[in-house]
Amino acid sequence: MEPPEEQIMREAFDVGIRIHRELGPGLFESVYDEIFCHEMRKRGHKVERQKDVSVRWDGLVFEKAFRLDVLIDDLVIIEIKAVVAMNSVFERQLLTYLKLSGKRLGAVMSFGMERFVDGFRRVVNGLQD
Repeated sequence: MEPPEEQIMREAFDVGIRIHRELGPGLFESVYDEIFCHEMRKRGHKVERQKDVSVRWDGLVFEKAFRLDVLIDDLVIIEIKAVVAMNSVFERQLLTYLKLSGKRLGAVMSFGMERFVDGFRRVVNGLQD
């Protein structure tokens, strides 16, 4: 049986590609972020935007250690970008977020690329890829 994260990821990709086809590159990241969340909610998903996550270290608690762009159904993290070139640091950062939040799957989506697929990177933490 397929993990629920995989279905969410397929829908997220479909939504992302549709947004990119209809709007193209060039808008602010916040515009893509809001439209993406709106479309995922229309599909029945619980979507949290700009969610602060705490980190604990040796008795210390950092209440706002990092912020997730989008968290879908408390399972999948999406980092929204509007850059014209991908950087491997985006994927490493997302892997850190996955590990620290205990999530297994996420993606970096850049709407600034000429082709959406060139700006889409799946990142896994404990799922078979």
